[in-house]
Amino acid sequence: QVQFVESGGGSVQPGGSLRLSCVVSGSISRFDIWAWYRLVPGNQRELVASITSRTITNYADSVKGRFTISRDNAKKTAFLQMNSLRFEDTAVYYCNLKTPREYWGQGTQVTVSS
Repeated sequence: QVQFVESGGGSVQPGGSLRLSCVVSGSISRFDIWAWYRLVPGNQRELVASITSRTITNYADSVKGRFTISRDNAKKTAFLQMNSLRFEDTAVYYCNLKTPREYWGQGTQVTVSS
């Protein structure tokens, strides 16, 4: 079985930074697209960032210039560096991988507050 373990969430003041990690265990040899999504209660799941096997990245307009997605496929790990955090970044963040099968992490809470 493939298992995802997310970490790095927590509480931070506006303007602060967090780095999320997503580590995969199991027999995975393809990493076509890594992505991070976030979910706020009452809202639809939002694609925050993605990165392809060719390191082509895509970001939601709301996080461009502040967030950076990266991955180390040899270590089966993806990251989301979040800088200049804002109140509206508060959400549960989920790691996603398409291989092209699709897998999800368990989610990690990010709270931005004064």
